[in-house]
Amino acid sequence: MIDHLNPDLLKATRLTREGRLTEAMALLQQALRTQPPAGAEGRGAGTQSNPPGAMVIDGSFERILDSDVPPSSSSEAERTSRGDRQPKAPLHARFRMPLRDVLGSLGRTLPGMGSHGLTAPSIPTAEIVPPGGRFIEGSHSNGAGTRAFKLYLPSGYDGQALPLIVMLHGCTQSPDDFAAGTRMNLLAEEQTCLVVYPEQSSAANPSKCWNWFNATDQQRGQGEPALIAGITRQIMSEYAVDARRVYVAGLSAGAAAAAVMAATYPDLYAAAGVHSGLACGAASDLPSAFMVMRQGSAAGTVLSARAPDSGRREMVPTIVFHGDRDSTVHPGNGDQVIARSRVTTAPLTKRSEPGRSAGGLAYTRSTHTDETGRTILEQWVVHGLGHAWSGGSPAGSYTDPRGPDAAREMMRFFLAHENPGSAAR
Repeated sequence: MIDHLNPDLLKATRLTREGRLTEAMALLQQALRTQPPAGAEGRGAGTQSNPPGAMVIDGSFERILDSDVPPSSSSEAERTSRGDRQPKAPLHARFRMPLRDVLGSLGRTLPGMGSHGLTAPSIPTAEIVPPGGRFIEGSHSNGAGTRAFKLYLPSGYDGQALPLIVMLHGCTQSPDDFAAGTRMNLLAEEQTCLVVYPEQSSAANPSKCWNWFNATDQQRGQGEPALIAGITRQIMSEYAVDARRVYVAGLSAGAAAAAVMAATYPDLYAAAGVHSGLACGAASDLPSAFMVMRQGSAAGTVLSARAPDSGRREMVPTIVFHGDRDSTVHPGNGDQVIARSRVTTAPLTKRSEPGRSAGGLAYTRSTHTDETGRTILEQWVVHGLGHAWSGGSPAGSYTDPRGPDAAREMMRFFLAHENPGSAAR
């Protein structure tokens, strides 16, 4: 399949595999600038234009792959009325598309995209910082680079050891936007927890996506996992944190990164939350990322990324949320996160129950419990939910307030788990 890719995309893929992400992005941006204007390839007038410089891995790719090829001189409406729509080309042939179309699609809706588009709404301060709380800026540097972050300190913090939640945003989002959309700071105020929001750099990814699909960024002690773990440890050293109760969660690209952190640092995180994301090792480059987001991972195809010195625990307890109408990240990826997380020889009992949120969306909640009755894995399939944070606030981007409250359910799940290997850092 790779041999059929646009040459620029193929070269960028090779650069990505070699860890030369900046060069790959530059190549794709240059190619984007040299592509003919939108409409020159016979596209319809309704096609949206690209945000400049948007290089992300996203699921509007599904729409491109499903389009008719090659386009004729007749309009879509004319062909439809005649009933002579051309059949879809084989998948490899559908990769032979102008690079502008690939990047335009990817730039519009990668992990982290939702109903609000690329521009985040204005966020009222009260939606981010409850009265008495503080939301402060910081940064962390190590051999893998530098990342900024924002840390929420609840009003009840007085030097006592508290739980810490690491929240990883989706593409184009910021800590403020993600905090507003999830309402996690408001919950942290209720439960007296610290919350840190690492911020992806636009230099690392122009659309501020965590590079979950890069093989280098799926390894313990390397790339972005080293940076996120470094931020976590910095907060633990500068503030009073209960080392047994440190958790990681994210949305879409951030959810895939959270799954990576659980797989590569099981000694650091007591539990993980994966919302509309993918399993660690589901992709290792751009083409495989396209495919897994489009189709989901086949059972047994997820690659192992666990470092030998991180295997002190059989598994990290994980809670998964995914909408069954998610056209950006295939819902099957939620199943694969559960399968990837279930690396244990101990028997688990699965139970499923239906429900309906206050906002009107039905859901199916499945729990996997051990012989003591403790829930180790939990999966919420929200019926009718697209690629958006379930039960989130409209003050933030990429949320659907109608769904069950994912942040509250994650908080409940997290606080029920402690890390028995927390002494090892």
